[in-house]
Amino acid sequence: MSPRAGTVGSRRRPSKGDLTSQAILDTAERLLQTRSLDDIAVDELASGAGISRSTFYFHFASREAVLHALSGGILEALYEAASSWLRRGNEPPEDSIRRALGASLVLWRKHGPVLRAAVRARDTDPMMGEFWTGVARRFIEATASQIDIERAAGTAPPGPDAKSLAAVLVSMNEQAFLNRSRARRSTARDRDLVDTLTCVWLRSVYGIQA
Repeated sequence: MSPRAGTVGSRRRPSKGDLTSQAILDTAERLLQTRSLDDIAVDELASGAGISRSTFYFHFASREAVLHALSGGILEALYEAASSWLRRGNEPPEDSIRRALGASLVLWRKHGPVLRAAVRARDTDPMMGEFWTGVARRFIEATASQIDIERAAGTAPPGPDAKSLAAVLVSMNEQAFLNRSRARRSTARDRDLVDTLTCVWLRSVYGIQA
């Protein structure tokens, strides 16, 4: 989800610079629907946003910086989706996990081209690689912390090291959603994927079957 420049209520209204940056981000996301980042020229991003090349560089240092900004907004939304389980309170684990996974898949479906571009870039672009490593660490540490909380409360049984288990589960989610984002849209298959991932999470963390 690309971050929107505007806010409502008591927050400030978007500035001209905010709107220009957002126009560049929107253009990049649109072009990534059909082409790779390497095939998109800075001039195209500038033209799509209705600005000059020099104005583009006032807002972003490179195409990669645009992808970094786009990815940041989407990954923040993915973290919020995961919070359905991370802050589940008294909600049954199955309900919160299923909702978190479903919301994550929706985001991967909606923003798949951007996320796939970010996955490709992390292996070649140091900035994206460092950024993605930080994102993964954040997801893994939050997941491990919740597993420890569940175990301490007696809701989940003892098991593998929480951080190691979290790393496996987070990696599994990423690969599953990455693959599904490439596939033709199918409500039934998307539901089956969420059901399967929910079952794996429940067995791995709680020792129970969905």
